[in-house]
Amino acid sequence: MPRTKRELNNGPVIQKEKEIITKMIEWYCRKRHHFNGLCEECHELKEYALKRLSLCRFGEEKSACSNCKIHCYKPVYREKIKQVMRTAGPRMLLHHPVYSIQHLLKK
Repeated sequence: MPRTKRELNNGPVIQKEKEIITKMIEWYCRKRHHFNGLCEECHELKEYALKRLSLCRFGEEKSACSNCKIHCYKPVYREKIKQVMRTAGPRMLLHHPVYSIQHLLKK
């Protein structure tokens, strides 16, 4: 049976999510791996996260990933992104308060 190609999500909600996850991974890498850019591992995680957001089946109706009933991340990446969010998430309130508040309201 041929697989149908799903339309990529590029609406404003998904774009904002992509900005937030990018900032979180960049902050995490800078503080934990002491890179000014992104190390190879964090770059790979960022690309994976952006791809998953683009393919999210909920699109613009998407809730916070932590509330989602469908886990679209592979287990290895899920653990990595959880670690990033646990570390960078609370600190985002200081560095990017608007993003943080919007994310908390989504939950």
